[in-house]
Amino acid sequence: MTRIATLTGLAAATVLATSAFAQMANPMVGGAAMFADKTIVENAVNSADHTTLVAAVQQAGLVDTLNSEGPFTVFAPTNAAFDKISDDSLSALMMDQNKAQLAQILTCHVVATNALSDAIAGMIADDGGVHAVPTVGGCTLQAKMVGQNIILTDENGRDAKVTIADVRQSNGVIHVIDRVLLPAQ
Repeated sequence: MTRIATLTGLAAATVLATSAFAQMANPMVGGAAMFADKTIVENAVNSADHTTLVAAVQQAGLVDTLNSEGPFTVFAPTNAAFDKISDDSLSALMMDQNKAQLAQILTCHVVATNALSDAIAGMIADDGGVHAVPTVGGCTLQAKMVGQNIILTDENGRDAKVTIADVRQSNGVIHVIDRVLLPAQ
């Protein structure tokens, strides 16, 4: 009986430790804990650094999509990334008549797979230093490594750096980036 109780206690402790480690392993984003058992949208709404992105996702009608099963890899621009867009341009994008254009821009940040940073780095290495990343929005990003950083280049030659990688979600993963990526213009 003592041996069974010890094994049961050990198993319970292992489950608790594994669960706690899994939660601790997910980085904080925008001052908020990110929970691996929540969806991309459920986590993003808690990030103080992603209020513009969340508003844009809502305006574009993409909430249900990003709450669905996935899997998705989302390259999530911060508020500071959106601040690099002029106020007039951003305001225009958020207008109802520009919903389709906003949706395309946002889906150019989404890949229909669950790609953690080590997998992306491996694909970059396997492809000789640059890996083409086709997005849900029809854009093709180019991923490369600069030192230990993943850099994404959009179809206009603009670079975005992954600043926080591997934020696990129940329906994929988020990689925080420092620039809004745009389709070819």
